[in-house]
Amino acid sequence: MGRAARLLIIAGSDSGGGAGIQADLKTASALGVFGTTAITAITAQNTLGVQAVEVLPPALVAAQIDSVLSDIGADAVKIGMLGTAEIARAVSAALEGYGGPVVLDPVMVAKSGDALLSDDAVTALARHLLPRATLLTPNLPEAARLLDALPARTEAEAVEQGRALLALGAKAVLMKGGHAEGPLCRDLLVTATGIRRHEAPRVATRNTHGTGCTLSSAIASCLARGATLEAAVAEAHVWLQAAIRAADGLAIGAGHGPVHHFHAVWHAQEVPA
Repeated sequence: MGRAARLLIIAGSDSGGGAGIQADLKTASALGVFGTTAITAITAQNTLGVQAVEVLPPALVAAQIDSVLSDIGADAVKIGMLGTAEIARAVSAALEGYGGPVVLDPVMVAKSGDALLSDDAVTALARHLLPRATLLTPNLPEAARLLDALPARTEAEAVEQGRALLALGAKAVLMKGGHAEGPLCRDLLVTATGIRRHEAPRVATRNTHGTGCTLSSAIASCLARGATLEAAVAEAHVWLQAAIRAADGLAIGAGHGPVHHFHAVWHAQEVPA
C-alpha cells in the first residue's frame, strides 16, 4: 500500500464541531485524506453564535506547524482562521520553504456575524500569506474587505475583484457566491488563464454552518491526493452541495446547524435526497 495523502490544517477550533478545525478534519477524513493540525485559536461557539475566543501564542502555532512538517509532512496545506496579525506572520514564516499547494480561506466573520479577524490581521494576511496561496477562497464580503471595496453585486464585479486579488499575489481565486442572490449559487474560479464557473441550485436550509471551511478543506484534500486545481475545485463543489442537501438530516442545534460531512458514509441514517 502507498502512503496516505496528508493535509496540514492551520485554523481555529469550533467547540460546536460545525466549522473550523473540526469541520476541516471531518472533511479530510470523508475524502480519504489524513489530517494534521496547527490550532490558532480556541472558540466557545455553537449553532447560535460565538461566545468566547482565545487566540494561542504565535510561537505555539509555529511550533505545531514545525512539528508536523518535520515528521509527518504535508501534501497540501489549508489555512483558515488566523485571528491576529502576529499569527499570520508566524504562519507565513513557518511555511517558508514549503513547496506544496496552499489553500487560504480568509476567515473573517462567523456564520452568526461575529468578527474573527482584526483589521491589522487582514493587512498581514494580504501581505504575508496571499503570495503563498495556490488558491484563495473568499466569499464576496471577504474579497471586498481584502480590497477595501464594496462587495461585488454582479458576476462582472466578482470577476474584477478576483483579478484584483490575483494582482495582490494569489495564484488563483475562487470567488464564492453563497452571499449573492438568485436561484443558483455560482462560484467563480479566477486564474491568469481565464474563468471557470461552478454552479448549483440553492438549497432551502438554514443549516450551512461551516460551508466555507468545508469547501476550502475539500479542495485542499483533493489537491493533497494529487488532483489538478480545476479538478479539485470541481470535485469539492459537487461534494459540498451533497453535504448541504443532507444537512437537515443531522438536526444539530437550534441555530445554523452544520453541513453533513459524512453524507456518503452514514448509510444507516435517513437524510434528505
